[in-house]
Amino acid sequence: MPKLWNDTITAHRQAVREALLDTTASLVAENGLASVTMTQIAEQAGIGRATLYKYFPDVESIMRAWHERRVGGHLQQMAEIVERGGGVEQRLEKVLSTYAMIDHEHHRGELVAVLHQGSHVGHAQAHLHELVRMLLVEGAEAGVVRSDVPADELTRYSLAALSAASSLRSKAAVRRLVTVTLSGLRAQAEGDR
Repeated sequence: MPKLWNDTITAHRQAVREALLDTTASLVAENGLASVTMTQIAEQAGIGRATLYKYFPDVESIMRAWHERRVGGHLQQMAEIVERGGGVEQRLEKVLSTYAMIDHEHHRGELVAVLHQGSHVGHAQAHLHELVRMLLVEGAEAGVVRSDVPADELTRYSLAALSAASSLRSKAAVRRLVTVTLSGLRAQAEGDR
């Protein structure tokens, strides 16, 4: 088969897959995971059930794929913050704020248990840990992040503290949590030691 034909088929399959993810997420948000069927998804997406089953075996697998795409997007967003340049303090604050807001906005409801089963979650957590750790190392070298505690431990502290964002009621509370977490990371002035 010519390369152009292969590229067209691949692009079409990817477009169908993306449409299935979006359609399913919309139906689940509207009706709840338990009430969404493969038949509904196929009808809403405008494809046959047999075609749908060529892509996914069940609703849960579609939602896991959707979640994997979403998590990848969040990681990309945070990686772009790190790579943008600028002061390490600002990048660290932006990454931690972004993570906390994502946790606050997206880790509620019935879907959490289903979506956090995939191996992609462990990979994403490891990637996030490394992003934050690298920023903390850079911050310690610049003298703005404390150096009396290893960067790995500070990373675990930060991410564990910010995981409380999922249970907070407001964005203002999340911002306060980020501020308190950042305070614990700051290098102490000579007179404060």
